[in-house]
Amino acid sequence: MAQDSLKILENYGTGKDEDIDLVGCALAMAAIESPGISIERFQNHIKKLEEEVAARHALLIKEGAVDDAATQLAALKHIIADQHEYIGDENTYDDLQNVNLMRVIERRKGMPVTLALIYIHVGQAQGWQVEALSFPAHVVCRIEKNGMRILFDPFNCCAVLQAADLRNLLKTLLGPQAELSNTYYNPATKRELLIRMQNNIKLRQIESEDYIGALKTIDVMRLLDPGEYRLLFDAGVLYARTNQAMAAIDSLEEYLDRAPVAENQHDALVLLQQIKSGLQ
Repeated sequence: MAQDSLKILENYGTGKDEDIDLVGCALAMAAIESPGISIERFQNHIKKLEEEVAARHALLIKEGAVDDAATQLAALKHIIADQHEYIGDENTYDDLQNVNLMRVIERRKGMPVTLALIYIHVGQAQGWQVEALSFPAHVVCRIEKNGMRILFDPFNCCAVLQAADLRNLLKTLLGPQAELSNTYYNPATKRELLIRMQNNIKLRQIESEDYIGALKTIDVMRLLDPGEYRLLFDAGVLYARTNQAMAAIDSLEEYLDRAPVAENQHDALVLLQQIKSGLQ
């Protein structure tokens, strides 16, 4: 199963972003960490969500609702948040179960990024325009139809977010000096969303000094996004911390070859020199 999952990620990593199956990739990532567990029942659950959202939307339209972004969001919220009780895990936010889609489905709670992934996948399965934004530190979603745009928080049961809400959220997360940027409204690609999910895992592994685990996570990330040269620097640092000097040198030298701007190379050059000096 692990080898199958790695192949799935490799195939999507070399393909077009629009062809990526968000749930398929997220479950493949989870399967790597959960060998022996079949992903079929999790796939069936997501399919059930898709069918129930379609039925709920059809019912709302039949009852006289306008077929707009608000009605689409209402259908998503009713099924995913209200009926199946998906919610943000505020009490144990940093628990790695919150970024493992299998465990999120089992527990019905997770981080913003994994909950966003479910809303986006299920919404797009209806043919709706649902996407994540490039908002920092907390994934925010947008649903749009015929010029109507609604921003919502997947972590907080689809709460609708206005500009003031986003500003307050940003200051809460990044500090009182933080201000909204136009770039925060740019859509995130599917690949970016999945990499963001894996970054949550990597950072928590590093914080707990599970450097071997973090290296494995980076390997998964590189399969999905082979063009992300910055992962080579991360790998080099972690190889150095786990006393794998030659692997660290290889990663850092490849990073230096691929880093497009000289100013991005300073830390790698310093670390590379330290490692080579230690081998003399």
